Amino acid sequence: MVADVISRDDIRGTYETIRPYIRRTPVIQADLSELDAVSGFDRVSGVSGVSGVSGSGLPTVTLKLEQLQCAGSFKARGAFANLLLRDVPAAGVVAASGGNHGVAVAYAAHRRGVPAKIFVPTVSAPAKVERIRALGADLVVTGERYADALAAAQAWVSSSGAMDVHAFDQRETLLGQGTLALELAGQAGDLDTVLVPVGGGGLIAGIASYFAGTVRVIGVEPDGAPTLSYARAQGRPADAPAGSVAADALAPRRVGDLVFPITQSYVEDVVLVDDTSILAAQQALWRALRVAAEPAASVGIAALLAGAYKPAPGERVAVVISGANMAPSQLG
Repeated sequence: MVADVISRDDIRGTYETIRPYIRRTPVIQADLSELDAVSGFDRVSGVSGVSGVSGSGLPTVTLKLEQLQCAGSFKARGAFANLLLRDVPAAGVVAASGGNHGVAVAYAAHRRGVPAKIFVPTVSAPAKVERIRALGADLVVTGERYADALAAAQAWVSSSGAMDVHAFDQRETLLGQGTLALELAGQAGDLDTVLVPVGGGGLIAGIASYFAGTVRVIGVEPDGAPTLSYARAQGRPADAPAGSVAADALAPRRVGDLVFPITQSYVEDVVLVDDTSILAAQQALWRALRVAAEPAASVGIAALLAGAYKPAPGERVAVVISGANMAPSQLG
């Protein structure tokens, strides 16, 4: 049963454990018409470079600014949950990551004083790679995609005895990510819908487990990396394409085995956005609100601006801005 994986009470308990190590990230209100006006994206024709329609009647939404989290993304929640809820061996911890998870595990290991070895693929953003190194972790760059780094990390676990901290398919990881929903529920008041970026699915599974059907949860994926969409079509986790401007954070090839049944129970829908929309949303967040978000963190706003998700009149919508580990030059 889904409740056997994680429950709301489990998430509450985890929050009390990790709270001294993480930030309670803020929420703000954002007028989508203002973002649309500076996005450089025509929602009607889908043509890049054409200004959106100012005053187009788009709603105001709540943004959960998780890019302000320790280590620059929501991943710190799951990293600390693993290090605090599990027994860490003398060999330390190991993680495979497209970037953000590696930064978070390196940060948590640094705070807790334990060794960390992080495997990342060549697609990882240089800014994320440098942050991992700066935090003192032993960094290995290997393979072209997350799956290659994961295989190398698993081999290291077998040979070293280090504790594997999985980016999404680990109970403690899901518990940590679910604490974002606990905070959001207390900050935003009554919500109808929350839009959540999807890669391996740890964030959306944690959030969906906390809300457990009381709030509509919608996944948003790049159309070049549709991991959850593929899984839902196949009825099980299945390999999906892994190419997108958000590939370093949202392209693990497939969703997790723990993740999938949770999403089947509690995620209402998954929508896709293209790279043009993602980059336009990233620029709009910066130009209109001075919110720095990496491409993967911008997909929820992309879904709203491009019309992939259309809120009903009066619908109370929240969007998770999940991380900002990138070079400042990406903001234009």
